[in-house]
Amino acid sequence: MPATPPQVLAIDLGTSGMKAALVAADGTVTGWAERAVTLHVLPGGGAEQDPREWWDALAEVVAELGRGHPEHLRAVTTVCTSTQGEGTIAVDAAGEPLTRCISWLDMRGAEHLRRQFGGPVSYGGFSVPRIARWLRLTGGMPSGTGKDPAAHMLWIRDELPGVYERTATFLNVLDWINLRLTGRTVATVDSILTSWVTDNRRPGAIRYAPSLVAASGIDAAKLPPIVACTEVIGTLSPAAAAHLGLPESVRVVAGAIDNTAAAIGAGTVRDNEPHLYVGTSSWIAAHVPRKKTDVVAQIAAVPCALPDRYLMTALQATAGANLTWLRDKVVEYDDPLLSAGHVSRDETSIFDAFDQILPKVPPGANGVLYTPWLYGERAPVDDANLRAGFLNISLDTTRSDLARAMFEGVALNTRWLAGAVDRFLGAPVTSMAITGGGALSDSWCQIFADVLGHEIRRDARPLAVNARGAGWIGAVGAGLIAFADIPDLIRTDRVFTPDRTHHETYDGIFEVYRSVHKHLAPIYRRLNG
Repeated sequence: MPATPPQVLAIDLGTSGMKAALVAADGTVTGWAERAVTLHVLPGGGAEQDPREWWDALAEVVAELGRGHPEHLRAVTTVCTSTQGEGTIAVDAAGEPLTRCISWLDMRGAEHLRRQFGGPVSYGGFSVPRIARWLRLTGGMPSGTGKDPAAHMLWIRDELPGVYERTATFLNVLDWINLRLTGRTVATVDSILTSWVTDNRRPGAIRYAPSLVAASGIDAAKLPPIVACTEVIGTLSPAAAAHLGLPESVRVVAGAIDNTAAAIGAGTVRDNEPHLYVGTSSWIAAHVPRKKTDVVAQIAAVPCALPDRYLMTALQATAGANLTWLRDKVVEYDDPLLSAGHVSRDETSIFDAFDQILPKVPPGANGVLYTPWLYGERAPVDDANLRAGFLNISLDTTRSDLARAMFEGVALNTRWLAGAVDRFLGAPVTSMAITGGGALSDSWCQIFADVLGHEIRRDARPLAVNARGAGWIGAVGAGLIAFADIPDLIRTDRVFTPDRTHHETYDGIFEVYRSVHKHLAPIYRRLNG
């Protein structure tokens, strides 16, 4: 039999779980294992995860891969990781975490951010001169919601001064995994982005901007060195090799945060070619040749895995999280939606259950409208006060109507986002790849096509997109392929085309959706501000 080709152990750490797969240079994904990880939602807008739980879960998923595919695990020459972004971990001089990871959902640092960066002439709580400097150097600026490391670090500084004093380095999620793998402390060009202290004007030479570091309120010594996503940062440390059951000779490529990796895994590496990722959160992203920012819509082109390009990313805060909320907080203990469980390779997907329900309800959900802002919104408006809600419920409304309205609400919000993306790219998008767990639903893919009014091309293995992206970044770093090879390696499962009648229906509903935001935003500000 032919020898097993070299494999990349692709680690994919999301908010909901630790996953891993074995990926060949041609994108073939062999094996898939995952373990759920806990999200601790705290009073006052807190959201945390335990890094040690991630590390333990990683050993479990790698062991499972080894049991199912021992020959492929033996062929691993490279490890590369994709993780959730915008988390913050304070580590001591020995690399041990001093706190749980402050998640990208955590909003407790918002007020600390405004105190640090306010001024007499301000916009959104930030000094206008500071905003101008951020936009010129980084291409973006901190989120007023407090959901990124710039705010997280200030919260630790001000609320946990003892921890801040003991902190040797602040690391993003990806950076901490790489530290555990190699013993080396680094940040990638994309993981460091939302600390908002880098000069990103030359995509091949991302570096710290001394003026931004000095103004950040964080000691420069607590920030890690920056490397490219494709850099080989070392080999497995003895402790990591023993933990994973792999040789110490295995190389570790720096990897990327999830939206960067998904843009590679979706195969959309050519300029202005967008993809829609639908997971816990959702985004539209595309590689672009120039640094650019839309301040109003909160869309920016930022450093990414491609060394001579930027990645435009427009983030929707909660997408699949709405369905998780419905399943975990609304359905009864014996409901078939609950027994559908979490999305995974081996279990029945929750989308299988919903796909039995949604086609029975007409477009427009019999008049029910849903706004999917469970935890605020990032783009095309940056507003931490927004919340989700059903509107126009009557005595005739059924649970099926509510379910379809929820899927439609996420798609309507995506259409709102897509309008800003069209303006950013300079031309209307006419076709979009869809990937992530949400793409498993035929009904949702069709709803996206009908609401957006253009074709949706589904990734043949949407759950594997981040792992495949990490695999390809690792393969490029190891010299096995070039990024230019990737479009020929991607596989599409199905193309969904819009139904003209349904699209016309959604045109009218979309106008109502925008009006709902306009009228409810001040109410949410009073309730939650």
